[in-house]
Amino acid sequence: MQQPNILGAVKKASESWQANFNVGDAIGCTNHYEKDAIMRVKPFGTFKGHDQIMAFWQKIIEDGFAEVEYIDPQYEVLDATSVVLNSGWRMNKASGVITKELWVFQTDGTVKLREDDFEITNTMDK
Repeated sequence: MQQPNILGAVKKASESWQANFNVGDAIGCTNHYEKDAIMRVKPFGTFKGHDQIMAFWQKIIEDGFAEVEYIDPQYEVLDATSVVLNSGWRMNKASGVITKELWVFQTDGTVKLREDDFEITNTMDK
């Protein structure tokens, strides 16, 4: 019974993250991460915690990246409190692959990203 609940919560949170990004809301994006989350972005490096993650998303948004869309997302329910999402993705100026988004239920009932690993495989000028 728990698995559909966590899966539905993760799908909703992921859609909310995408919506925040698509309106240029770096704070909204960052609020979907745990305070001490780790984000690994190939080829840019590793970002730890809200300050570094926020700075990354703010810079991407300021550089005109927008319109993110996940392509064929796959969800693996690990247990009643965590799910791994992987997917292809594309946006107006880049595309790539998400190798691991680890979403975890929080004590307040929300789900947040603990780990976010993705790769930018193609960039284009528009």
